[in-house]
Amino acid sequence: MYQYILVVMKLLLTYSDIDPQQWQSLVERSPYATWFQTPEAYRFYAANPEEMMPFAIGVAEECKVDSVKCKGKENGKADIPASRLIASSPYRLKAVCVGYVTKEKSALKQFFTRRAIIIGGPLLAEDISEEALSALLNTVKNLPSLQGRAGERLPIYIETRNFHDYSKWRHIFEQCGFTYQPHLNFHVDTTSVEVVDKNLGKSRKRDIRTTIRDGVTPVLNPTIEQVREYYAILKDLYTTKVKTPLFSWHFFEQLYHTAHGRFILTEYQGKIIGGTVCVVLPNRAVYEWFVCGVDGVYEHIFPSSYATYLGIRYAAENGCQIFDMMGAGKPEEAYGVRDFKARFGGEQVEHGRYLCVRKPLLYWIGKTGVKMLKRR
Repeated sequence: MYQYILVVMKLLLTYSDIDPQQWQSLVERSPYATWFQTPEAYRFYAANPEEMMPFAIGVAEECKVDSVKCKGKENGKADIPASRLIASSPYRLKAVCVGYVTKEKSALKQFFTRRAIIIGGPLLAEDISEEALSALLNTVKNLPSLQGRAGERLPIYIETRNFHDYSKWRHIFEQCGFTYQPHLNFHVDTTSVEVVDKNLGKSRKRDIRTTIRDGVTPVLNPTIEQVREYYAILKDLYTTKVKTPLFSWHFFEQLYHTAHGRFILTEYQGKIIGGTVCVVLPNRAVYEWFVCGVDGVYEHIFPSSYATYLGIRYAAENGCQIFDMMGAGKPEEAYGVRDFKARFGGEQVEHGRYLCVRKPLLYWIGKTGVKMLKRR
């Protein structure tokens, strides 16, 4: 009896192709899990068709054991098969990649800025094969046709914004046309409230203490009207300082109604003055997607700092191990937000990003245009 193990790979090209139970199981056991690679994240993206075109691609593997029975030799030749039995195991999900292609109202702007964003990096099984990961990444590079959108153009570039260490797989990413881009982040240890308060920087402790002393209160379960007040502050920040597009009000309204979206706001004298917008992967991590406040308006009051601190405490009080700040800029570039994030006692990590440029000329034009707009 001889046995041969054959591994058969299967590409899952749409959300409905991916078995939901296997997907959830992969989220629970994968060391690369984030909220952004869950079924809920895909459904949230799909609920915002004016902002983005979502995609979900999976790779599964099936193992087949080929057993061959033999009956002696004939004329001195090798054994002759008498019968074969092929036993198959069900397909096992090995990877999922959830992301979205940005969508603009202006056709001209869409032409020059369309890009595919994979927040958190792909969801991988710990025992995924190099072949399966290669199949996933090469499939991601051909998004429109594989998502039933043959008439649409390829994204100018595809970017994975990694929240975990993918260095083990760097050679596979590079073989598939993705280049590594250094990018920093902060992970705050939220294993307990005591750990949070111990690691908090002195200046940040002082800011939080004076903010509380002067009457700012947390709003842990805001109404939709209070969230709208917060959105007005955030939109002003993006218009005047950040100078990059912000998702519409509809995006934030939809996030407010998801199971794991959390809006933690700060209030002063009856007015919303800041807050943080987070999403939660239960028992694992809280991700700070947006944070803002009317900093500098009131003496000794620091709405943004207090909001982030409240988000960190929420993570510690709800069994999450990490508060992920979702990015702190490129290491070689000055970045004021990095200084803000550094004072909450988190560990600075560099998990970077992987970038695949499909249209080099349009990529250069788009990046140049963004730089010019930010200088204005």
